Amino acid sequence: MRTHLKRGGLAFALALLVFSLVNASWLAPDPVGAPKLIAHRGLYQMYDKAGVGRDTCTADRIYEPYHPYLENTVDSVLRAHKLGAWLVEVDIAPTKDNELVVFHDWTLDCRTEGTGEVRDATLPELKALDIGHGYTADGGKTFPFRGKFKGAMPTFTEVLAVLPPRGRLMVNFKSKDPAEADLVARELRKAGRDPVKSGDGFYGHDGPIDRIRELYPEAWAWSQAGAKQCSKDYVAYGWTGYLPQSCRGETLFVPLNYQWAFSGWPNRLIARMEAHGGRVIVIGPIGENRPRGLTLPEQLTEIPDSFNGYVWVEDAFTIASALYPSFDDRTVEEWEASEAALEQRRARNRD
Repeated sequence: MRTHLKRGGLAFALALLVFSLVNASWLAPDPVGAPKLIAHRGLYQMYDKAGVGRDTCTADRIYEPYHPYLENTVDSVLRAHKLGAWLVEVDIAPTKDNELVVFHDWTLDCRTEGTGEVRDATLPELKALDIGHGYTADGGKTFPFRGKFKGAMPTFTEVLAVLPPRGRLMVNFKSKDPAEADLVARELRKAGRDPVKSGDGFYGHDGPIDRIRELYPEAWAWSQAGAKQCSKDYVAYGWTGYLPQSCRGETLFVPLNYQWAFSGWPNRLIARMEAHGGRVIVIGPIGENRPRGLTLPEQLTEIPDSFNGYVWVEDAFTIASALYPSFDDRTVEEWEASEAALEQRRARNRD
């Protein structure tokens, strides 16, 4: 009996040693490259996430503005790139007259003075709207952006036309309709832009993502459901040294507060994903009322120094400047406003 127990204990110890070595990050090759920032919505007005659902208006719950930019506008995209963003995330929507605009919401009622669905309006109707109309930080007492963004809802073509030479987009499909991928491809062709060579990315529901993969087989295209599945499968099986099929050629999320759950993190995991054409995105801490991306510059220090993948951020105005200080072109006034906003955000997080 004792002999069997000793043999069993020895076998367990050996197995533990083998799996420890298999997942040892320090035995993996050092990743090549530096982290690459994805600016969610470009530069946008941060807002209170508590109780936010799919159809919750977020323009009427913003915090006190500390920069003049609104999401999905030309100026927002350009400044995010200027501050060093590797990719700027934008949301697209088709119009009634078969054009393509860059706008986040399904309806117009929250951010503009218009009503109804974006998809039920023509481009001239959308161009007549003030997309800063509905923003308020004090429950409707004041509207700091009202009247300043009339006609500022850009078309996808307009955004493509102003991108800097190395500017890249992460295009978000808000609907499940594969036909929207064809509209995006149409505009890319008109602009003479190859998303593979340009380094653009696409994400959203399976329908349009599957279609994008048909049109551009080598482009970075991923579904949110697929990324979540890959992450769950890796946590469950990655310790064996096996990369789940759901992760091969796909995208994996690593939440800031669950890095410990990913076997071989960071170097071994990165090597496994790169060997099978996959990509890794570090996202913010997951939990109730938390945004997807990083919201504070100091969160960057929680990411391993060797990480060379993508970092999803919410406040690119402050975090891009911390990650890429050589690109920080903020004025003294902008820097002071940013620091004051960060202190308020830290205080809210402590409460």
